[in-house]
Amino acid sequence: MSLKGKTAIVTGSNSGIGLGVARELARAGAAVVLNSFTDRDEDHKLAEDMGREFGVDVRYIKADMSKGDECRALIEQAGACDILVNNAGIQHVAPIDEFPVETWDRIIAINMNSAFHCTAAALPLMRQAGWGRVVNIASAHGLTASPYKSAYVSAKHGVVGMTKVVALETAKEQITCNAICPGYVLTPLVEAQIPDTAKEYNMTEEEVVEQVILQRQPSKEFATVEQIGGTAVFLCSDAAAQITGTTISVDGGWTAL
Repeated sequence: MSLKGKTAIVTGSNSGIGLGVARELARAGAAVVLNSFTDRDEDHKLAEDMGREFGVDVRYIKADMSKGDECRALIEQAGACDILVNNAGIQHVAPIDEFPVETWDRIIAINMNSAFHCTAAALPLMRQAGWGRVVNIASAHGLTASPYKSAYVSAKHGVVGMTKVVALETAKEQITCNAICPGYVLTPLVEAQIPDTAKEYNMTEEEVVEQVILQRQPSKEFATVEQIGGTAVFLCSDAAAQITGTTISVDGGWTAL
């Protein structure tokens, strides 16, 4: 399908899942706004290179997703927002009674509050255009839990709940809101952790992937950023016009257990 004429804003999109989603939206013809909290030459070059590759307008806008005013300013500075992908997120692992308070606050701010602020700012633009798609990148942890991830699990459950609320509030408009719930996705960050984890467990890298990292993912295969991006493109299509307020799991069967 073609998303030509649409503008997509993807938060936290200079690497990983966000970048993969942004690339698939650009491939489908959308103008894209990339975002992260840095403002490096390579961030802007990434946008230039993507625009050249797909023949669409791609810009990079710095905004710290831990700050509500910067979230809203991102939407305002973009000037248009037909498609909003709330992707920005961070993780920290610790028992709840040892979880640093400032880390809890930062995870909730980036993983959940940013979706609220960006969506609140984007909806008036979508209503003005008469069409819109909100795609929240939640997680398998938005539907189930794991120990030591209290802030991440809480935030992702919150994003799933907010997805349903936004869908109900826009149900009579040409606007949908859905959440994609990935399991483990092969990103550069995950890839970089495999050798160290193998040493820690005295296993081969293959054993670590299957028995440790993908222990809860029945397919024993990582999802790819292209698959997450393709799912986002589908949710922006006419075929998905009546899909709203739901979650789509891309988790190799994790949440089927």
